[in-house]
This record gives sequence, structure tokens and C-alpha cells, in this order.
Amino acid sequence: MAGSVKRYRFMAILAGIMSLLLWFVDLPVAYIFNNESWKANVVWIPFVHGWVYAVYVLTALQFSSKAKWPVFKMLGLILAGTLPVASLITERKVVSQYS
Repeated sequence: MAGSVKRYRFMAILAGIMSLLLWFVDLPVAYIFNNESWKANVVWIPFVHGWVYAVYVLTALQFSSKAKWPVFKMLGLILAGTLPVASLITERKVVSQYS
């Protein structure tokens, strides 16, 4: 169980950081500032975010199955990765409860 908590913690923090980068760096550069040279510098963010979120979902599934959580709680944990700060908040709650 301790290993799955550590993996979930790492991926939740990484997914939270990538979500913040996506929402507050990539999207404003792409849709508000509309600067081609800036777009070229942040083009990697959506791709990395997509892969990180996929691994986050797998680690959340692994952790919640080991913790024997019901399906709705598991879905809440997975959906927490879609909002910039929610994965960081749920990570704190999970680590404080299971460490």
C-alpha cells in the first residue's frame, strides 16, 4: 500500500503542475496573446500533460483498488486530475489518511 501511495502522490503532484501549466501558460499563449514565437516555446505542454494524465489515471486506479474504495470515490479521484488544483488537494488528503 505504501508504494501505491508514493506513486499516486508523485503523479498527482506532476499532473497538478502540468495542469497548471496547461491552463495558465499554454492556453493563454495560444488563445489570448496569439504570438507565434511564444506558441513554439509551449507546444510541448499539451502533449506532456496528456501522457502525464494517462499515467495519473492508472496510478489513481491502482491506489483506489488497493484501498478498496467504491467506484464513485475512485471516479472522484480520477476527475480530480482534470482541475488544476484539485489533484494537489486530493493528494494531500490521501497522503494524510494513508501514510
